[in-house]
Amino acid sequence: MCRRGPVPSVIGMSIIDVQNLRKRYGDLVAVDDVSFSVEEGEIFGIVGPNGAGKTTLVETIQGLRRPDSGSVRVLGLDPVADRLRVRQLVGSQLQSSQLPDLIKVWEALDLYASFYPAPADWRSLAVELGLADKLGSRWGKLSGGQKQRLSIALALVGNPRIAILDELTTGLDPQARRDTWELIRAVRDRGVTVMLVTHFMDEAERLCDRLAVVAGGRLHTIATPAALVASAQVPGVERPTLEDAVLALTNGSAR
Repeated sequence: MCRRGPVPSVIGMSIIDVQNLRKRYGDLVAVDDVSFSVEEGEIFGIVGPNGAGKTTLVETIQGLRRPDSGSVRVLGLDPVADRLRVRQLVGSQLQSSQLPDLIKVWEALDLYASFYPAPADWRSLAVELGLADKLGSRWGKLSGGQKQRLSIALALVGNPRIAILDELTTGLDPQARRDTWELIRAVRDRGVTVMLVTHFMDEAERLCDRLAVVAGGRLHTIATPAALVASAQVPGVERPTLEDAVLALTNGSAR
């Protein structure tokens, strides 16, 4: 994995800055005047119902979609105007990520490494992510957990400073999900800032330093998981959970 030493003890430097971002598709406003920043060294979560605009938001941050208005800066760079440079700094595993069934694990790692001027050693990465004995296996024959490990490896093979992971554990069994959580923590501990899109509240609560709650394309709040739970006001619920808190904030807002 990326070897940049330990994460600084003081988190506070903005590494992603989004200001008044707006993106629409015809009559549908997918992202509506959203502003936030992500600090270096944190795991920053984005949660909300299906259709909330989460994936559009992270794809715009990566430069895969051009905003209609507002601005995005990734390490001070415009992800559209400086797209090639941003690609060198941001690794991603998107919700729609898919490889050809016949490609072998080593072939995928070697191919992705070739896209970067100073990639990680993909052989060592495979060992660290528990894929060493699967290098000769084809994508179509991997289990769900193994595919997610490979997705993480492909997101990290370019030695990024930021990793964007979208719905990483969807479809995994409980043990594979917990194993993936440990991998995400290890990624952050290596000095990579993580942006995690998820609809699993236990995942968000266990992993994320802060959460952005979005629905209907709008940002409702940003807070730590503990602060969201502490401030939740749910009628008839004495001890609300994070899921209760997020539902209370987003109820009726999804498009």
